[in-house]
Amino acid sequence: MKTRQLGRSGLEVSALGFGCMGLSYAYGPGLSRSAGIQMIREAFNRGVTFFDTAEAYGVLNEEMVGEALAPMRDQVVIATKFGFRNGTASQGMDSRPEHIRAVVETSLQHLQTDRIDLLYQHRVDPAVPIEEVAGAVKELIAQGKVCHFGLSEAGVDSIRRAHAVQPVTALQSEYSLWWREPEHEILPVLEELGIGFVPFSPLGRGFLTGTIDQNTAFSSDDFRNIVPRFTAEARQANQTLVEAIKHMASIRGATPAQIALAWLLAQKPWIVPIPGTTQLHRLEENLAADGVVLGPDDLMQIQEVLTGIPVQGDRYPAHLAVRSGR
Repeated sequence: MKTRQLGRSGLEVSALGFGCMGLSYAYGPGLSRSAGIQMIREAFNRGVTFFDTAEAYGVLNEEMVGEALAPMRDQVVIATKFGFRNGTASQGMDSRPEHIRAVVETSLQHLQTDRIDLLYQHRVDPAVPIEEVAGAVKELIAQGKVCHFGLSEAGVDSIRRAHAVQPVTALQSEYSLWWREPEHEILPVLEELGIGFVPFSPLGRGFLTGTIDQNTAFSSDDFRNIVPRFTAEARQANQTLVEAIKHMASIRGATPAQIALAWLLAQKPWIVPIPGTTQLHRLEENLAADGVVLGPDDLMQIQEVLTGIPVQGDRYPAHLAVRSGR
């Protein structure tokens, strides 16, 4: 697989990373520990060197990553996140410096490593000045426990203020064919400051693969049950976009997922999407997007389609939307 640098940081990773959240969190029952470890290793064997987890995804998630990658630790980049009280998103934010330090010590144990390659603040904490957060991470970098600092779903002001204290290597936020808000303000600032961009949910939480429609039933513990964009009505309305992507994919001998990922890769050379999956054939399909090259005419055609088909439904319920863009 090709590699990319996250901004001007010098951190080199595979052009496509692997988002580990869904292995055990948010999208239903997930995989067993052994199956999750095997999936991570399958990704590595196919060229992935960039793996994403978080304290908030649960102890099992970080432990899967740590055990899976221990044998090839020096060949991979491991990213994890801090920022929630007791590591639980529903309990609210906590980015106090002392909490950051405690989370890092625990994550190092779970990940079976002596350093975290990329440490993200999971969400901006309005109760703690971002300068204090950046300062705490700067100290951890000086101690060798962290290598790079990242932010997730942060707004322009927070990015600039944090970057002034400790250079930000990457911003992780949602970005895809059906959520393009980062193009307005975020991407220009990242380019100016030399910060890489790591889009999560690059396949629209699975919707852009073309395998979900208005009749799809999610398990009771699947996060999509509370997402406005995934109501049956919204899914039916948004099917028009998927059909257009399917058409473009068929012409190019690709799949809708590959078109969606190739489109992201074509936006900027410092963008590294992190699709996740629990299925080996989907992993292979996603990674093959690295070989799908969209030219100017392709991108123009996609732009015309996106302009003509507005996406229906908010990407988060109101109580979660307030955490983003601070």
